[in-house]
Amino acid sequence: MIKFAVIGLDHRHVYHLIEELLAAGASCVGYWTQTSDPLVLKGVQERFPQIPAIEDRQALLEDADIDLIVTAAIPSERAGIAIEAMRHGKDVLTDKPGIIDFEQLALVERTVRETGKIFSICFSERMVVPAVQTALRLVADGAIGDVIQTLGMGPHRLNRDIRPDWFFDTSAYGGILIDIASHQIDQFMMFTDSEDAEIVHATVGHFGPNTPESFQDFGEITLHSPSRSRRGYIRVDWFTPDGLPTWGDGRLFVLGTEGSLELRKYVDLAGRSGTDHLYLADKEGTRYINCQHEPLVFFRQFIDDVRNRSETAMRQSHVFTVSRLALEADAFARGATQ
Repeated sequence: MIKFAVIGLDHRHVYHLIEELLAAGASCVGYWTQTSDPLVLKGVQERFPQIPAIEDRQALLEDADIDLIVTAAIPSERAGIAIEAMRHGKDVLTDKPGIIDFEQLALVERTVRETGKIFSICFSERMVVPAVQTALRLVADGAIGDVIQTLGMGPHRLNRDIRPDWFFDTSAYGGILIDIASHQIDQFMMFTDSEDAEIVHATVGHFGPNTPESFQDFGEITLHSPSRSRRGYIRVDWFTPDGLPTWGDGRLFVLGTEGSLELRKYVDLAGRSGTDHLYLADKEGTRYINCQHEPLVFFRQFIDDVRNRSETAMRQSHVFTVSRLALEADAFARGATQ
């Protein structure tokens, strides 16, 4: 059985990382208790009372029985945790973003080469969303012909009062395009079957009245895949209104040569209840697909990869390409150079 430990309890995404790994058959040896957000630690304790709390971080890194380190630390600290874990002979699964600057990217890439360990990022807006799994299957089956363009929107609710201080510090979280838009870059690459892409345009902005001027609460990216001549548009923001019954009306539109898909991932405004709504339009007409029961495959495949040293869940090159493109988009938006 694959055994994992958690170092980094700073973001609520740690809940689904632990839950899905356990459901995939892995065993959690323990979690390091240090956190910048006591509410996250409390949430782990309430959800997973069977998992031991560990005060000694080094003991987890040096435990030879642990195969995998999982982290949802402050984003700026995730790469460092990953490098240290890989140097101790362990694979790594991190919440996104796993990398927030070009120096971290180079160091993580070098560590993977030198250790042969897996560094993977959970892009949860694909990995834990059944509707995306259904849509990828439909595209692979040729339901909408060749994909021409993706349009991904990732709105989020700010929840200002419960955010830790690092959440508003760009040097800690990386900026909105590195943080949130990495999800949509990942999906663009997957749906267009692209191995690389270029940033055509990117911008960020601050519009909200109750956050620091330096906080990026809006961002957009236009992508182009030169090898396949595919286009993608991404919009992310922190303006989900309080009246919406979920944290964000995340949507994905996929345009093909013979049809199109619309995914309403988390809510169907004034429509059907629940999550994971998919609408397909093709030459035969239109139909609605309820995707709530589509099985999630990433975590099971990832555990198999840890066991078999394979790349079935996600190619290592894909992880680094998505991370690099998010960094390039951020640099473009800020008018910076590498």
